Amino acid sequence: MKKTLGTMIVAAAVILLTATFSFAEFAAAGTTNFPYFQLGCLIIGGLIMVSLKRKYDKMYVGEVVTIFALYTILMALFTNPVIETVKTIVS
Repeated sequence: MKKTLGTMIVAAAVILLTATFSFAEFAAAGTTNFPYFQLGCLIIGGLIMVSLKRKYDKMYVGEVVTIFALYTILMALFTNPVIETVKTIVS
């Protein structure tokens, strides 16, 4: 029961972080410049994290959620709207 509950919490966190990424990128870039590749990488990374949590009992829920949150931030940093904003700030 504990293993299933931990996996469900990780899955919920992955869904929420992916939805937040999608909403923020849609608000920043619109439909024309939406980063579909980064979204796909984020979804596949989330599936891998959930499966690793399911397979290994010694992984804590907080560790997996933190790793995926950092992965989401990394994906967001390499999208076109963020790069354009950084270019504007630097110049």
